[in-house]
Amino acid sequence: MDKYRIDSHKLIYHTSRVNEWLNGENIYPIYMEISPVGFCNHRCSFCALDFMKYKKRYLDTHILLERLSELATLGIKSVMYAGEGEPLLHEDIIDIINHTKKVGIDVALTTNGVKLSESFAKSTLDNISWIKVSINAGTRDTYAKIHRCRPDDFDKVIENMSRASKIKRENGYSCTLGMQLLLLPENQHEIVLLAERARDIGMNYLVIKPYSQHLFSDTDKYRDIKYRDYTHLAKTLSSLTTKEFHVIFRINTMEKWDNGERSYENCQALPFWSYIDAGGGVWGCSAYLGDERFLYDNVNERSFREIWEGEKRAKSLQWVQDKLDVSECRVNCRMDEVNRYLWELKHPLDHVNFI
Repeated sequence: MDKYRIDSHKLIYHTSRVNEWLNGENIYPIYMEISPVGFCNHRCSFCALDFMKYKKRYLDTHILLERLSELATLGIKSVMYAGEGEPLLHEDIIDIINHTKKVGIDVALTTNGVKLSESFAKSTLDNISWIKVSINAGTRDTYAKIHRCRPDDFDKVIENMSRASKIKRENGYSCTLGMQLLLLPENQHEIVLLAERARDIGMNYLVIKPYSQHLFSDTDKYRDIKYRDYTHLAKTLSSLTTKEFHVIFRINTMEKWDNGERSYENCQALPFWSYIDAGGGVWGCSAYLGDERFLYDNVNERSFREIWEGEKRAKSLQWVQDKLDVSECRVNCRMDEVNRYLWELKHPLDHVNFI
């Protein structure tokens, strides 16, 4: 059961924004991803953003807090801190998270969890909607090989998340705690082990997701993986689901990876979300980081309103509609399900009135 709609989309809950878009209005995003830092303490074998070279850069705290306050007034509803680096390496991440919630924006965090300390959990859990930890094995040795790190990091993550669960429980916090495993040939035999461990330490879910080859990634080790070889795991994992713990096996996304088909001809989703990189660049699509045609401007130099209503973004959106070939886009891009929904709204099937 996917009660969080991780393998689908949630745009159906934002009909007013969708209607504004359908009416041709210049809407602001509902959701944003922000990368506080460009560097990382792991070098995962599957890393999609390895081409960005883990640069030693980070967002200026003062400017980011100003922009977050502005984003709240513009109607942005949620921010996920993740990106090309490990967000917990930003020295002011606690202040950034708490300020985000204070101004009225929902907060989420995707992290490898190694730096998720007790002080961080106690200072932020009450203000975070969910935390998802990328943990791509069920044992120390396999984890170290895939994450390209010390085996001890696996133990740290388990300890950190177990402690976070305890803090959440003792304080009655609503923060959802989850783990995510990218299904690879090297870890498929350890999924059940990880699911059992996640359940036992108090996680709310474990997501099993497929690999997705980034257009510019240096690594292509998993480009030819076929997920039909692993779909049998869904039945085994479903037996581990309880009232408190869910295993979310993203079979819908895996099937799309294997067949690569899209039901839409243009990308419609860009007005509904955006990405800010660790240098302050505002991008239309994270799958095209580095492609200047998708770069709107920089929050270190312009307000978000100026960027979003600016000529550069308008030209980018027009180019996407006129010239972008979505068949060449990243398979299973984050906005794929949103695009399927929006395309159908604009190109309805026959007989839609017979509900």
